[in-house]
Amino acid sequence: MEHEVYVPFPVGTVRQALTEPERVARCVPGAQLDAEAAAHRPEGRLRLRIGSSTITYRGSLTVSEPGDGADAAVTVEAKGTETRGDGAVALTLTVRLSPATEPGPGTTLSCAGTVHGDGRLTEATDRSAESAGRRLLDRFAENLTEDLRQRPVPDAGQAARPGVFDTEVPPPSLDPHSDEDAAEPAGTGDPADAAGPADTADALDDLVSEDRVPELRAEHAYGPEADAAAPAEAAHARRTMIGRSAEEVDHAPPRGRYAPVPAPETGGTSATLRWAAPAAAVVLASAVVVGRVLRRRR
Repeated sequence: MEHEVYVPFPVGTVRQALTEPERVARCVPGAQLDAEAAAHRPEGRLRLRIGSSTITYRGSLTVSEPGDGADAAVTVEAKGTETRGDGAVALTLTVRLSPATEPGPGTTLSCAGTVHGDGRLTEATDRSAESAGRRLLDRFAENLTEDLRQRPVPDAGQAARPGVFDTEVPPPSLDPHSDEDAAEPAGTGDPADAAGPADTADALDDLVSEDRVPELRAEHAYGPEADAAAPAEAAHARRTMIGRSAEEVDHAPPRGRYAPVPAPETGGTSATLRWAAPAAAVVLASAVVVGRVLRRRR
């Protein structure tokens, strides 16, 4: 059987795409690939409709690398067995690529294939088998076009360019004196940048000069002067913490603005007196009313 299909991509792009077995198998209509299959030899299931019957095969696909010539052909081989039956099939497809101008710039795939099989495939007529093969190649070209649009093939220059992880990193030098050139020897720098013992002493004298001593004393000293310079709350806390152990300070109740507010008393003398006077008045009024009623009855 011979058949031609059209793909709207350059010859080099289509040729590189046909050398990828996984892409070729993915573009076959009715194919379901196994997830754990190898990329160079994809495996899976294929549902093939011939005439009024549908045959399901399980097999694998391989692609042979084309030669160096511009007109070198790509050979695709597929083998499978029926999932329901004892039949088997073997396909050898030779694809030649040539530039095309109609219906637009692209590539023409001239396919020539042979099929050998038994089982349910032998029950189909030659006309039905040829029609199924042509329909399969037409849909393959459509799927390949869509796949190239979604997953373009890498550029040849980009593929040859090494990536970040492919760059060779030179090993570190084992010579212990190799890093001595990077370090500046002592005594070769600017004399003004080198600080000797005398300069260090002068710097310390400037740091603890008489102008700054009062500031340091007022900030870190304890006493009446420090309490006067510090805020009232800080001075109070400082006076209460001096002379106490660390445990006493940790477990001491907070004072000042952070002291706990005592809970209001629920009962007391004022509450008793507040209710006692009305109760006594009610009792007295009741006694007067009862006395008057008794007098009237007599």
